[in-house]
Amino acid sequence: MEETISSKKKKPPRDTSSEMSFWDHLSELRWRLIRSVVVVVILALAAMINREFIFDKVILAPLSPDFLTTRLLCALGTWLQTPQLCLDNSSLQIINITMSGQFMTHMYISLMAGLIVGFPYIVWEMWKFVRPALHDKERRYSSGAVFTISLLFLCGAAFSYYLLVPLTINFLGTYQVSGSVANQVSLASYISTVVSLTFSVGLVFELPALVYVLARVGIINGAMMRRFRKVMFIVILVVAGIITPPDVFSQILVTLPLVALYEAGILVADRTARKTQNAEK
Repeated sequence: MEETISSKKKKPPRDTSSEMSFWDHLSELRWRLIRSVVVVVILALAAMINREFIFDKVILAPLSPDFLTTRLLCALGTWLQTPQLCLDNSSLQIINITMSGQFMTHMYISLMAGLIVGFPYIVWEMWKFVRPALHDKERRYSSGAVFTISLLFLCGAAFSYYLLVPLTINFLGTYQVSGSVANQVSLASYISTVVSLTFSVGLVFELPALVYVLARVGIINGAMMRRFRKVMFIVILVVAGIITPPDVFSQILVTLPLVALYEAGILVADRTARKTQNAEK
């Protein structure tokens, strides 16, 4: 009887039919990283070839009055009779002040475009590397991990690009300490703002996935996250200050979704704990 109970508590065995040595694992990881780099480079070359689309239709698009967010906010402002919601970023002048500035910006943006578009493939390669080490039950719990992680990243990047970026550009680009001082923003400064906001917020949106993993292994739970809610609010403010341009406006815009993600993480931790308890019964 005791042997039967103890056997039920044991984790399902892993598939040991293809056990590899440490060097075999290292070699597999190396080739997965190489394939990921190759995919990023190919996508970067594609972005480099389509320079006009990448810059005119994507990077510099938030400056246009026809940008989706600008049109929607202006329509909302008209309906609410609040003309302040009609953003006007078209007057912002972007200038290049270094000889190789535009060429290096082209290279940098192409690489970042390849990295962002290729992010789901990188996650898939890393998942294929980790998956053989998981037990059958852990594989079932983590089914759809690649899709979830990729979706969270793309949602975060889209949220930042369509909302945070145009609002930040409008606030910082039109802010003046004096009417005698005109705003002429360097290309490097503009690119840094757009890319850092888009990429970093995309990564931060992975918080629910991270909470799920930590809750599954028993490191955190919903009650613990509630106890440390005030401390984490301070941490979120610090993180928002690091990943955003040095202004309070951008920090507030990033802090709000981070707080919402933390609260969503509490729900994820609670649900994960319930599933774990039901599975053990």
